Amino acid sequence: MTGVAISGVGMTEFRAAADASILELAAAAADRALADSRHSREEVASLHVSNALAESLGTRAGVANALASAIGVEGASADRIENTSASGASACHRGVEAVGAGGEGVALVVGVEKMSVRDTPDVTESISRLVHDREYRQGLTLPSFGGLAAGAYLDRYDAPRESLAAVAAKNHRNARANPFAQFQKAVTVEDALDSPVVADPLRLYDCCPMTDGAAAVVLSPEETVPDEGSVRIEGIGSATGTHAVAERDDPLAIESVRTAGERAFDRAGLAVDDVDVACIHDAFTILELLELEELGFYDPGTAWEATLDGETALDGSLPVNPGGGLKARGHPLGATGLSQIVELVWQLRGDLPDERQVPDPEVGFAINVAGFGNNSVCTVVRHG
Repeated sequence: MTGVAISGVGMTEFRAAADASILELAAAAADRALADSRHSREEVASLHVSNALAESLGTRAGVANALASAIGVEGASADRIENTSASGASACHRGVEAVGAGGEGVALVVGVEKMSVRDTPDVTESISRLVHDREYRQGLTLPSFGGLAAGAYLDRYDAPRESLAAVAAKNHRNARANPFAQFQKAVTVEDALDSPVVADPLRLYDCCPMTDGAAAVVLSPEETVPDEGSVRIEGIGSATGTHAVAERDDPLAIESVRTAGERAFDRAGLAVDDVDVACIHDAFTILELLELEELGFYDPGTAWEATLDGETALDGSLPVNPGGGLKARGHPLGATGLSQIVELVWQLRGDLPDERQVPDPEVGFAINVAGFGNNSVCTVVRHG
């Protein structure tokens, strides 16, 4: 146990192009999280802001300091955390450490990204630089790795192409009832199979979109939060993996996912069988399957069967990505990991309408991944 509770959460709507600036998005999420908590701005001792692309896209520098001023928490310590697409969960990790270290007050963790400030080629170029230098010079991109992994998985386990499409269809179905999701429309298996090829066998509906949005959580010492209705962070762990994907022993093994998961569960004193709802980093549909297997939720080569059998659906034995996941809720890099935590808190507190509420969950799990498994952060949360 970490001794840290999540006393408030909030997020903005995720959109392809938000009208608000990056600072306005971050401030809106922070205000909502503080309003949801029992704490005032004066109690905020540390501000941790996750953002991946602000400088590379020319938005602004010093976003943490600017946000501290914008929301009126001057005097708090402030920092900006960048861990590519896992920035949000890494910032949450820093916030947990700040509160758990016995510091006074609470930690406010805010993740934000505004990707619409540049066109698709510019954003793609910025994200492409997340890979190893040698792979970047060879023109490899994250979708390339996704396509290579998807092809290898389908071949190794004799899985049908429909199994990847079923992940997309499920997550879009979940997002339809989520007013914060970027996509609130149904996508069928047939739609996914017929969408344009991006990196064979991955198609357009196998890939997450570019997104603007922000999410925030307020972290407090658990003794300051009443037991009734509270959500606690039971364990959090992170790990790096082999940076160059070509140097990995097995193209389907993501060591950072496995190690981070083991650390989080060990610290929580829980196991995968205890999890009632999970938010899995599905930047590509193949990643949902690979991560579920790497974490031990399913044996290697069986997550696709579980998906087709409906086990990961909202009413299945292990609901996965009930808010739509990266695939349909959207993927503003700096905010994604925190939006997963927000979703889990809503689920565990029972805040959601019946059409998207998992029945009586007690334990939630989230994994936020940097690059194609270069770094992973896992979080285990529990209600009451």
